[in-house]
Amino acid sequence: MRKRVIGETPPAGVSEATDWLGPEHVAEVEVSSEDPAQPIESALVDDQGPGWRAASSGRQTIRLRFEPARRLERVRLVFVETGVARTQEYLLRWSSDGGRSYREIVRQQWNFNPQGSTSETETHRLDLAAVDVLELIITPDIAGGGAVASLAQLRVA
Repeated sequence: MRKRVIGETPPAGVSEATDWLGPEHVAEVEVSSEDPAQPIESALVDDQGPGWRAASSGRQTIRLRFEPARRLERVRLVFVETGVARTQEYLLRWSSDGGRSYREIVRQQWNFNPQGSTSETETHRLDLAAVDVLELIITPDIAGGGAVASLAQLRVA
């Protein structure tokens, strides 16, 4: 059994947010679309604005390419929606062969509602070696409405 008093420093091996990889560790970022006022850099860099937003409605893809391939232990995603009730789905997957094939990490849905549930924060713990592509596919409204995908924060470690 492990025990820890709340407020204590996390045990060795549990990383803090300071070890997130910065965008300089990503060789290339690909996005299916982007609002010029909310570029992808805004989601990848701390304190750089409101995050990324697509230029159009519908399914969107954000792809991080790593050179050389990296070991990934965590991915943190933060979504914020304060204006529209909708059910969003995201798919997070990875590749070790340059994107010729992918392995799914997680597929998840979240119900946003302006009267209560306005944000979703997920930290996925991983143990993936030799990742050269990490891909996030966002379907902002599974009902097919006109919602626009956005991502407040994307961090990898």
